[in-house]
Amino acid sequence: MTTHTPPSHSANTAENTSLFYVIFISAVAAIGGFLFGFDSGVINGTVSALGNAFNSSSVATGFNVASVLLGCALGALAAGPLADKFGRRAIMIITAIIFAISAFGSGISESSAEFIFYRLFGGLGIGAASVLAPAYIAEVAPPALRGRLATLQQLAIVLGLFAAFLSNYLIADAAGSAQNILMLDIAAWRWMFWAELVPAVLFLVGVLFIPESPRYLVAQGKVDDAKAVFSKISNDNLDARK
Repeated sequence: MTTHTPPSHSANTAENTSLFYVIFISAVAAIGGFLFGFDSGVINGTVSALGNAFNSSSVATGFNVASVLLGCALGALAAGPLADKFGRRAIMIITAIIFAISAFGSGISESSAEFIFYRLFGGLGIGAASVLAPAYIAEVAPPALRGRLATLQQLAIVLGLFAAFLSNYLIADAAGSAQNILMLDIAAWRWMFWAELVPAVLFLVGVLFIPESPRYLVAQGKVDDAKAVFSKISNDNLDARK
């Protein structure tokens, strides 16, 4: 008769530590999805204010809104090859910086052309995040958890959209409208874009604390480094879960 030996306390501790670590690094990567949603949604509360601030026509205002999509296409096309060459982590760091520069630049813009430049630049971050975050999560997640962790990206996008709409509402409500002065003699619509600096900085700091994808490390011939990452994100008990 075969007897079942219960897992030891140390084995349970190791399993819980690996699970927590995998969830942590996946959540950090998913902040890219949050920024994807926030940057896509924040423009909605500023449309009329932008038209008044830049004295632009309805066509020009429409391009102010849509210009980010051009950057998205370029970012999505470039992110994959760049991540294969320089690593997922390095490109996520650059993506976080892009989001921060775009958010700050959009808020300080004094003309439609300047605003469009920063929105196009931000679109590169959105496109890159749409590729990098789910790829990184899939590459670090154990097989038994991969499907569940992959949904973090979609959840983060929706939460980012919600956060953008909520912050726009709160800022506009405090000022009276998006084009009114909120504080420091600065229009509310500018603060709407600057609100994105908070998750952008969190993303940048968070990426500094996550490992490179083991798949990328193996592809670069850094097998020992990949094994070190695997030792943190995986163990037999965690991988055996069904």
